[in-house]
Amino acid sequence: MSENNMNSKTNTSSNVSYSKQMHVKIYSPFKTYFDGSASSVSAINDTGPFDILFGHHKFMTILNEGEVVVRTVGGKQRYKIDRGIMHVKENQITVFLDV
Repeated sequence: MSENNMNSKTNTSSNVSYSKQMHVKIYSPFKTYFDGSASSVSAINDTGPFDILFGHHKFMTILNEGEVVVRTVGGKQRYKIDRGIMHVKENQITVFLDV
């Protein structure tokens, strides 16, 4: 891949690829906090911090108190949570809060 093509798909300031996006939805029974595309999502469960990237296998976990960090082309968005459930399937991440 030429350098010009690589720069069009990469944020050169952080070397994070944004060419492969996932759909992420974070919501509670009465509010949607995020519904859009992201390159990665980070959170914490009983085994510790983890990241979800494009192509991740099916996955379901209970989230611990902390932050869910969504990385988008525009930067990072952080959501403080008390608890939640995360479901990952076919490049779609759903986070249910306040359950």
